[in-house]
Amino acid sequence: MSSANNTDAQNVASDFLDSHPEITSIDLLISDLNGVIRGKRIPSDNLGKVFEKGIYLPASVFALDINGNTVEETGLGLSSGDGDRVCRAIPGTLNPVTWMNNNQYGQLLMTMEEMDGAPFFADPRQILRRILKQFSERGLTPVVALELEFYLVDRLRDEENLIQPPQSPCSGERATQSQLYSVLELDEYAEFINDLQSAAQAQGLPLDTVLKECAPGQFEANLIHTDDALSACDHSVLLKRLIKGVALKHGFEATFMAKPYGLEAGSGTHVHVSLVDSNGHNIFAENGDDPLESTALQHAVGGLLELMPDSMALLAPNLNSFRRFQEGLYVPLAPTWGYDNRSVAIRVPAGPKEARRIEHRVAGADVNPYLLLATVLASIHHGLTQQTTPAEPIVGNAYDQIAPQLTNSWTQALHLLNNNRVLGEQLGEDFIEVFIANRQAERAETMREVSAMEYDWYLRHV
Repeated sequence: MSSANNTDAQNVASDFLDSHPEITSIDLLISDLNGVIRGKRIPSDNLGKVFEKGIYLPASVFALDINGNTVEETGLGLSSGDGDRVCRAIPGTLNPVTWMNNNQYGQLLMTMEEMDGAPFFADPRQILRRILKQFSERGLTPVVALELEFYLVDRLRDEENLIQPPQSPCSGERATQSQLYSVLELDEYAEFINDLQSAAQAQGLPLDTVLKECAPGQFEANLIHTDDALSACDHSVLLKRLIKGVALKHGFEATFMAKPYGLEAGSGTHVHVSLVDSNGHNIFAENGDDPLESTALQHAVGGLLELMPDSMALLAPNLNSFRRFQEGLYVPLAPTWGYDNRSVAIRVPAGPKEARRIEHRVAGADVNPYLLLATVLASIHHGLTQQTTPAEPIVGNAYDQIAPQLTNSWTQALHLLNNNRVLGEQLGEDFIEVFIANRQAERAETMREVSAMEYDWYLRHV
């Protein structure tokens, strides 16, 4: 780091601590393959040194499964000596954690590099950075927004030790109905939502709207569109932590499981994407007023649809992810597209021409945001470069017209990803190897567990 940058870093740290004298500790955070936040907690006095020199974490952070166990098959564990890499501060992510212990904590997001400063190949944020560079070389900038669905659940389990919706802070009643877009439900959870918005403002997170989703205790939080795709994912990672923390403060738990209830709607992460050129023009708005006739938009959609079946392992990263893909619950089951149609996988929302965009609706709420956006943008880039042409857009209910085609098998999804040349080149073959080894090891663990349902169904009858 140059002396000028060193001084700037020291100024950032000192200015922050001067503005927040109550903060005594800083959480240094990094998002692993699963989107789980890992890291260290340091005394605030060490913050300047972190900006100057970074911190060291083992590369095996990106070999951890959902339980925090190192998957040796990734090659990032003991076989390589379990060596360290340097993690650098991400500018703009140093902020107070307002929901914890008298405001005495701050947090700072990090990204991993090799010791020589090269991007670390297994850090999903660095993968996204590389894909964004390809757009920059074409004179294009993605403008993106993420929408995150989640459930609030009671911290007390039911009589069968299963999760249940929370009791309303106002009425004390436990939700049993969908109540999509209910303002009454927003009123009942107003203190929780107000704290979310206040905490987001304190952290500089561009939280736009919070709405009631279509299951008991289910909500959605939307982030504002930005032309900084890396920051969009940083905000998403930090918003998840914020929602979980504020929920605990209010006596709930927040979960981003894709399918926490078998008979209720799953939770997804929707991505909105448009592309602007060097003059700031939205290239999806070309070719007149017809929202579907833009050549660039059609090529982008074509790439998304072509690579969608083989990208399912990235969009649905664990066992529970695939339980979400069931008919009748507004979940895409085939690579389809259409205008203002929520039954398709790729929706072109209604609205003014200058705001024309693509909404990708496949991924679960449990996805790693960096990998999700990297996959979406890599698919769009493929469509633009190869000038792919999509099938005809769907009018009406896609579920009645197109049979399910996206796999709901974790094993098959991993096989498809492993054999896709385009995704391997875009995301990095070495990264794909690590990702698949990590996911296969976790799947093997799930196969060792026998569920209560299996005993109920099979113990006496087979």
